[in-house]
Amino acid sequence: MNPPDYQISRNAFGHLVLTRAGGERHENVVPIRAFPIAAPGEGVSLVGQDGEELAWIERLDDLDKRTRDAIEEDLALREFVPVIARLKRVSTFATPSTWLVDTDRGETSFVLRGEEDIRHLGQNALLISDSHGIQYLIADLPALDKHSRRLLDRFL
Repeated sequence: MNPPDYQISRNAFGHLVLTRAGGERHENVVPIRAFPIAAPGEGVSLVGQDGEELAWIERLDDLDKRTRDAIEEDLALREFVPVIARLKRVSTFATPSTWLVDTDRGETSFVLRGEEDIRHLGQNALLISDSHGIQYLIADLPALDKHSRRLLDRFL
C-alpha cells in the first residue's frame, strides 16, 4: 500500500483540509462513504466544496491513525443512523403508523409512511426510513426479541 499523496488536517473552524504533496490546499473537505452500511470501512471519497472528488480511500484501516481518526470523526457527525434494538409498539398495522422503539441512542418514536420505506440489506438487516428521512437500522433481525419480530412481521 502506498501512502496517500495528500495530508488531512483541520482548519481553525474544525473543518477538514486536504493538502496535496505540491502544497495545493482544499478547505472544507467532506468524507462520504460509498457503502455506509454494508462496508463502512471501505470506499470513502473525499469531496471538495464544489462536489468534485479529490481523493479516494480504498480502506480506512490503511490510513495512519491521525488521518483515519479525523475522517471518522467527520463521518460520525454527518451520519446519524440509530440502531433499533427493540420495537415496543406500533399505533396501527396500516400505514402511516407511529412506531415506538428502543435504539442505541435511547427511546424514540417515528412515523412509517409505507412498507416501501423498509429496505432489506442482505438477509438479516433492514433499513427503515421515517417520514422525516431519518434512517434507522435493524442490524440483526434474528437477534430481535419475539415481541419485536411479531410487530415487524406485520410490515414485511
